[in-house]
Amino acid sequence: MKVLKAMQMNRCIGCLSCMITCASVNQQDHSILKSAIRIKTSGGLSGKFVAIVCQACQGDVPCAEVCPTGALVKRQGGGVILDKDNCVGCQRCVLACTVDAIYFDPDTKKPIVCKHCGVCARFCPHGCLQLTEGVR
Repeated sequence: MKVLKAMQMNRCIGCLSCMITCASVNQQDHSILKSAIRIKTSGGLSGKFVAIVCQACQGDVPCAEVCPTGALVKRQGGGVILDKDNCVGCQRCVLACTVDAIYFDPDTKKPIVCKHCGVCARFCPHGCLQLTEGVR
């Protein structure tokens, strides 16, 4: 299984194409707030950009471990898959994520979790994001 990595963030110009594409494809919404990836500056207008994205945890997966309904299931290769039907919207996963890469959608009352589909990487005009082979 492949996992998303922010490999070349020194190339990022902050166009947010990755966020818009992620939200559009995965949430059917064009708001950047519906994206599973976030691009932020590391410090003011002149700072470099950083990507906040699921790190595809191996072994202990804090977000899945705190889920009271089992709605977050470990994904082969790293990370988790969200079963929206089992999710009760408690937001425990949001608080448990060690890299703050799970976002909560106040409209659907469900978390927004990266599924490592790679659509953001395909639409990044500068190759900042890449899908790499995950550990099996």
